[in-house]
Amino acid sequence: MYYTESLDRLVKALAKLPGIGSRSAQKLAFYLMKISKEEAKELAQAIVDIKEKTNYCSICNNFSEEKLCSICKNPDRDNSTVCVVEEPNDIIAIEKIGVYKGTYHVLMGAISPLDGIGPDDLKIEELLRRISAANVKEVILATNPNTEGEATAIYLGKIISPLGVIVTRIARGIPVGGNIEYTDQATLAKAMEKRGAL
Repeated sequence: MYYTESLDRLVKALAKLPGIGSRSAQKLAFYLMKISKEEAKELAQAIVDIKEKTNYCSICNNFSEEKLCSICKNPDRDNSTVCVVEEPNDIIAIEKIGVYKGTYHVLMGAISPLDGIGPDDLKIEELLRRISAANVKEVILATNPNTEGEATAIYLGKIISPLGVIVTRIARGIPVGGNIEYTDQATLAKAMEKRGAL
């Protein structure tokens, strides 16, 4: 063993994070060894707080510390337009461009038969109830432009269109196989502005 037992546990824990390999985990662990005890406690408390205080919005499934997220509570948002995304972090990417003024619905994933994820595993029923209960006029499908995202968009288009609302898909400004979260703001802004019917 190259590390102390506690350092080894930290490296292994950090390596479980997405995008962090063993070398990056080791670098982070060594960095954390150098910070003060107060900074370490602050980081640990921030992690505990997010687990204890952050939930999902009861309307759209976005991150929230209250029953409703800040977007669903905002009376200036256009409730007649709902942008459907895969994950809450996709909302952050779209909000940064400052173009879209409607509301959102987070599916909490995408249809992926290879991973055992079907329509019943996503927040699709909640979306359909929301469309039926509210005065929704347009649903924008902003799933990722990869195989799973496209399959999800096609499925949603087929089940939402009969409800009498306009169903659009964000334009193809985003590279195929890319993720909305990592798309630059200019490309994402164009994709939102140039969205077309499914």
